[in-house]
Order: sequence, then structure tokens, then C-alpha cells
Amino acid sequence: MTAPDDRSALMGTYAPAPVVFASGSGSELFDVDGRRYLDFLGGIAVVALGHSHPAVTAAVVKQAARLSHVSNLFANELAAPLAEALDRLVGDGTPLGGQVFFANSGAEANECAIKLARRVGGRGRHVVVSAYGSFHGRTLATLAATGQPQKHEPFVPMPEGFRHVAYGDIEALESAADPTSVAAILLEPIQGEAGVVVPPHGYLAAVRKLCDEREILLLLDEIQTGLGRTGRWFDCQHEGVVPDILTSAKALGNGMPIGACWARREVADAYEPGDHGSTFGGQPLACAAAMATLTTMEEIDAPRLALERGSHLSEALRELDGVASVRGRGLLLGAVLEDDIDASALSGLALSHGLVVNAPVPSVLRFAPAYTVTDDQSDEAAALLGQAIADARRRAPRREGAP
Repeated sequence: MTAPDDRSALMGTYAPAPVVFASGSGSELFDVDGRRYLDFLGGIAVVALGHSHPAVTAAVVKQAARLSHVSNLFANELAAPLAEALDRLVGDGTPLGGQVFFANSGAEANECAIKLARRVGGRGRHVVVSAYGSFHGRTLATLAATGQPQKHEPFVPMPEGFRHVAYGDIEALESAADPTSVAAILLEPIQGEAGVVVPPHGYLAAVRKLCDEREILLLLDEIQTGLGRTGRWFDCQHEGVVPDILTSAKALGNGMPIGACWARREVADAYEPGDHGSTFGGQPLACAAAMATLTTMEEIDAPRLALERGSHLSEALRELDGVASVRGRGLLLGAVLEDDIDASALSGLALSHGLVVNAPVPSVLRFAPAYTVTDDQSDEAAALLGQAIADARRRAPRREGAP
């Protein structure tokens, strides 16, 4: 578990790393000392096909030997077909005729979405309404959209034009989303960083109706929930909702950095040449990885696998003493812990037992493993977590104020 020296040349934007990982295969990781871990976080919902997937590896190697980069003053062979594939998946198998901007991350995809909403709304109608508990990125604009005031404090003053309301509360949205100043509503179908919080059924459909009535754009951040993670290609499809703008990243490249902002064509048409750009967005290496990822996801029917494997994992977690409940969909799950267990301490103990998970909030452990995870691996992960819970109860003080 050798970790980097605290005098590392890296900026201290993350807590000191407890482990240095050297390799991975499927749902397994190996540290620099050769110790094996089960990865049930998946790089935070990124390596959806597992580590070092052969199809993605082969695509990157082949493309690297041919062409790794050209500027966006020119086209490459991969970006347009990848955009068409993504448009088809947003349509749940039917092309919607939308258009895509490729970026390098989810934050950049959301930045593109926010700028596009302002371009459509025009001066004076630029406000974006999002939800408390949300997470949309670390750029100044996406941080302002993020509904976590404690994250704003070190960087005030924040960019203007953002409002926040309670998540899952359609009446709060109705009050905040006036059609005079509001350009868009930006939501996650499930709030991952808030502890895998699922809104009431029908919420997204009600938001879609509200946006239609007031001619407000609906922006859905499917960076964590998209591409099969919750049992549909995009989580909004559970309610039959098609947004005006949808963002994707994380699983899109199975580890290669790529993000995407999809928009209905009539919305995307608001952008003109020079309005937005990215040096590396849509470059050949990332597009090759993403195309191989989407092709493989369709071949294995990723949404079906996520539902099946998620059902087994959810049941295994529910049986553990110390787990009060399990929430989420597919393979995006939150294990809500009993009052005497602190999730952050527990995630560290789980790591010491060889299980990688994380604690987005003090009462919840998040699970987002690869769709290729086996039921045997889920059973092993639950057993390791059970051992960690037993350790936690021996060592940790009681946590106050748990839900």
C-alpha cells in the first residue's frame, strides 16, 4: 500500500493517497506491492467495462499508431460517427438528429451546456436553476451550479446567475423557475455525490412538463448515471423523458478522458463558430476509446447487465449487519449505514481488507462497479465489507445525526 510522499510535486488538491495502484484487470486492481483489491467504485463510475478492457486497449493502441491528434481546425474520422452513436443511445436506439460537442471531462461538458443555455436564452434570461446536493463540476461556472454552498466558500464571489432549490421538490422548482429570467433547469436524475439520492418517481417527467410550459431548457447531467449504469442507456429513459441538453462523460471512454454535451439540433443551432471550443475535445485517441466502449456496451447489453448484477449486489449488501438500507438503481448503489458507523472511516477499513468503495457523505457508501462484475465478486465484496463493519464497530465512536 505504498503511498506517495507528502512532499510530492503534485498539488495538494486531494487528501494523501493511501494506496498507489499499478495495474488492473476487470474488477480487480493491484497496488505497487502486488496486493489485490476488488474495485467496486470503478474509478467513480468510469471503468464501466472493467480495467484494461481488451477492446478499448486495442482501439487506443491502433489509433495511437495512426494519428493521435489534429487541431479542431480540421476534422478527424472518428468524432462524427461517435456523435451519431451517442445521439442514437440518447434516443434509446432511435437517432434523434441531435448534435454533440466533445470535451475532456464532465465538468467541461456541463460548462458547454451552461454556455449553450445562455446563448439560447439571450441577455437577461441567463439564470440556471439546479438542486441542493447536486454536483456538476469544479470549474467556476459548474461549481456555481453545484448545490453545495460549503464548496463555494473558498472561491467567492461565485459567478452570478445560479439558483438552487430542494431536490425532488417540483413545487420548489415551479417557484424558482420564472420564464422571464430562467434559461434552464439543470438536474442529475440521481444525485451521486449526495449519497446516491433518488428523487420521487415522476419527478423528471414533471420537470419536463414544467420546462415545456414555460419554454425553459431542461439540462440533464447524466455524467454518472448514463451509458447503462442504472439499467437504461440514460437514466431519464426510466420516465420516458428526453431533455433539451444532456451531458455525458465518466464511462464514455472507459478511462480515457472524454466528455460530451448532446443537444437537440434546434438548441445546438444557437452556437456559432467561435462560441465554444476545446483543444483536445473530440481528438482521435479519446474518440477511438469511446467508440470501442460504446460498441462493446451494446454487444454485452450493458443496461441489462447493470440491472442483473446490481440486483445481486444490492441483495448481498442488504443482508449485512450494519447496512440499514440500499438505494439507487442498477449498478449505482448507496449502502445507507446504521447510526453507529461512519462511512468515511468504514471506506478506509474496507480498503485495508482489499475492497475499494467511497463515502460521498458520512452515512453512505457508494458502489459503482464495472458492468462485467460477477456475482461471485459481489459476494466477496459483501463479505469484505462485513469484516470492515465489524472492525468499525470495535474502533469507531458513535456517529451523531445520521438519517
